[in-house]
Amino acid sequence: MRKYFLILLTIIIFAGCSSATKNDTDVIRVAAMRGPTAMGLLHLMDENERGAARNNYEFELLGSPDMVPPLLVRGEIDIAAIPGNLAAVLYNRADVQALAVVTLGVLHIVDTTDTIHSVADLAGRTIYAHGQGITPEIALNYVLEKNGLTPGEDVTIEFRSEHAEIAALLERGVAEIALLPEPFVSTVLSRIDGLRVALDLSEEWNRVQPDYGLIMSVVISRREFLRENPEAVAVFMEEYAESVAFVNENISEAAQFAVNFDLVPAVPIAQAAIPRSNIVFMTGEEMRQNLTGFYRVLYEANPETLGGAMPGEDFWGG
Repeated sequence: MRKYFLILLTIIIFAGCSSATKNDTDVIRVAAMRGPTAMGLLHLMDENERGAARNNYEFELLGSPDMVPPLLVRGEIDIAAIPGNLAAVLYNRADVQALAVVTLGVLHIVDTTDTIHSVADLAGRTIYAHGQGITPEIALNYVLEKNGLTPGEDVTIEFRSEHAEIAALLERGVAEIALLPEPFVSTVLSRIDGLRVALDLSEEWNRVQPDYGLIMSVVISRREFLRENPEAVAVFMEEYAESVAFVNENISEAAQFAVNFDLVPAVPIAQAAIPRSNIVFMTGEEMRQNLTGFYRVLYEANPETLGGAMPGEDFWGG
């Protein structure tokens, strides 16, 4: 009897150890844009470095969305967290599928005059912004128009090619109001006395459009990789969701990870940026409904922001 008990105990222990081992799948290559797009991955990236992740990952943080398409087409990355509109562009040019929405609005209107307390207060003012012809301009125009303001008539928008240039204009007093994303907002707030966050563009969007959010970042995967590695992708999705929850609930630790992985220059900036970065993990029908509505806004403003067409049903895994 003792012999059979020991055998049973050995089987139980072995089964428990086996369930904790990593997937046998080869390394999963994950790319993410620096900034809020990558912030939801911080805990998973830290676990991967410590050997605690359930999959084997290689993470690559990219500085420009232009770097993603060739890497995907050449099969050098398997999964990517990228701007929401780029996900649709890649669908129209490559064989990819949406997995999740991971960042909502990260855009904020900052003000040096303490006179902007509502969208209506922007009438007759000049806003400095980056992102002409793409999501930032379209989102800003949408919010202004829904509040009865005509861009170019009631509100002047001055576009600049770099966020750093806008920061310099704010510092010199040339610009008083600007549209900036996190974590750049937190960075300039730490440098410019009197600068304040006047409006959260995501909150203003939700006031005029409660049916779907202002979406900034989406996770996609090569469809071939999905077909060949369904179990590994399922584990990745579980670990990603856990990572997002950790980042949102443990801001101090996540801020240190953000500095460790060179997403932001200092812990205090990361601590301020994370709560304003709208990090989420939206999948399934919720993802589909929100992205479809958001894409319609982009398409009506400029079809080329989506690559010329709305994504088809198979973009959602159909």
